[in-house]
Amino acid sequence: MQSTNSVLLIRPTNFLFNTETAVSNSFQNSIDEDSRCVATKVFKEFENLREALNFIGVDVTTINDTVSPVKPDAIFPNNWVSFHADGIIILYPMLAENRRCERRLDVIETLKEKFIVKNIIDFSIYEKENKFLEGTGSIVFNHVHKIAYACLSPRTNKDIFVQLCSKLGYQPIYFNAYNQNGQSIYHTNVMLCVLENIVVICLDSITNPKDKELVLQSFFYTKHIIIDVSFIQMHNFACNVLELKTNKNKNIVVLSQRAYDCLEEDKKNIIKIYYELLPILIPTIETIGGGGVRCMIAEIFLPNK
Repeated sequence: MQSTNSVLLIRPTNFLFNTETAVSNSFQNSIDEDSRCVATKVFKEFENLREALNFIGVDVTTINDTVSPVKPDAIFPNNWVSFHADGIIILYPMLAENRRCERRLDVIETLKEKFIVKNIIDFSIYEKENKFLEGTGSIVFNHVHKIAYACLSPRTNKDIFVQLCSKLGYQPIYFNAYNQNGQSIYHTNVMLCVLENIVVICLDSITNPKDKELVLQSFFYTKHIIIDVSFIQMHNFACNVLELKTNKNKNIVVLSQRAYDCLEEDKKNIIKIYYELLPILIPTIETIGGGGVRCMIAEIFLPNK
């Protein structure tokens, strides 16, 4: 299935502007505000997401970030781990050194109480070679058709991506994507999302005609409806959305309020044909962290015990 009813959230303890990741993430912005005030806002925004998912019927496993070591981006667990339907867990190599301590085996041990884990594949060894692949930030999976997409960047290495796809049995499709200033887009999931019936993509970010044709042909093959968004909409996280299922098997798309507000009504109406939209207000997290709602959620496809 393309979507799951189970997700992992990490409740932040030391969320702050990460200077190490800002080098490659043009979506990050520092704000001149007291750190305690920021922490209060971030905690409220996180709880808004958690409570909204619980209320609508998504199975949420919430684990607290540890106080030490300080992990400014712990709220984004999808970059260090992915959980697959065949019982496989994959650990990923991350570019920023201060993010690598986010990989916590105690989180996996907690999930083993609820889910079946058959194997753990650890790609984090590639950090020693300065090669990186940051989970479902770097990779956007089409699980139904077993296709994986990746825009190459300092955080997304082509060789590791192809190797991972080979292990999972997915067709790799990789390309280059840039923002309006010509800077590589740091993660694929801010310029592309794949839902079961729809893709939301910023086609203008793919400047190479052959790359664009390759991506479009894959969507024609899978018969996806294409919603093309502008650079401005992309920077408002219009592509950083996620399809989930409720406990009543209802299809929803969770996105930030900023993403919802920037989309034209006709585009939202297309999505609403298939999904209920669930917008969440997370302006502080988006501004400082440079990631949206999708980045905060690690999907759990593992079999239930």
